[in-house]
Amino acid sequence: MNKPAGLFTTPGRFEKRCLLNEAQALRAEAQAVHRLDLDTSGLVVFGCSKRGISGLNQLFRERRIDKQYVAQVAGTAAVDAGEITFPLGPDRLRRPCQRVNWRTGKQALTRYRVLSAAGSQTRLALMPVTGVRHQLRLHLALIGLPIVGCDLYAPASVRASGARLMLHAQRLTFAHPATNRVLMLEAAPDF
Repeated sequence: MNKPAGLFTTPGRFEKRCLLNEAQALRAEAQAVHRLDLDTSGLVVFGCSKRGISGLNQLFRERRIDKQYVAQVAGTAAVDAGEITFPLGPDRLRRPCQRVNWRTGKQALTRYRVLSAAGSQTRLALMPVTGVRHQLRLHLALIGLPIVGCDLYAPASVRASGARLMLHAQRLTFAHPATNRVLMLEAAPDF
């Protein structure tokens, strides 16, 4: 399903309206096998049987799902493509933020390439290999390319330059857990 920004994937502590409820209105047995941040839009996969849920969970756990996001960032990339590899862990002083933690942080790998550039902004394709919380937001901020509209890691001027977080889960590619047929799911961003 294509999740809009501002909608939880699963019920929050105080917010019950979520994409899972919409999925279960279509298929009562639907269960989310991964999540997107509240402010991120894009593709979310739901399993609809015990076997499907288990198989999809295994694909995510084993990193056998190729993910591609699109982000609008402030600044100009120094190179057309690259990798970002800072290890990340919780920032206990700025919850729910993450920070670089060389000692106990989780390994995080983000690949990126420039799609286009105009003025002071750049559009990037992001291919996260790992799935650490806020990985894309923080990795890009660390290399001087904060995501437009990011309220956690971008300076105030960059936050204000977007109506929302300009981060969208555009494509998921994986082998269906039951049929092994390769599926490529896509949803275009609204920015």
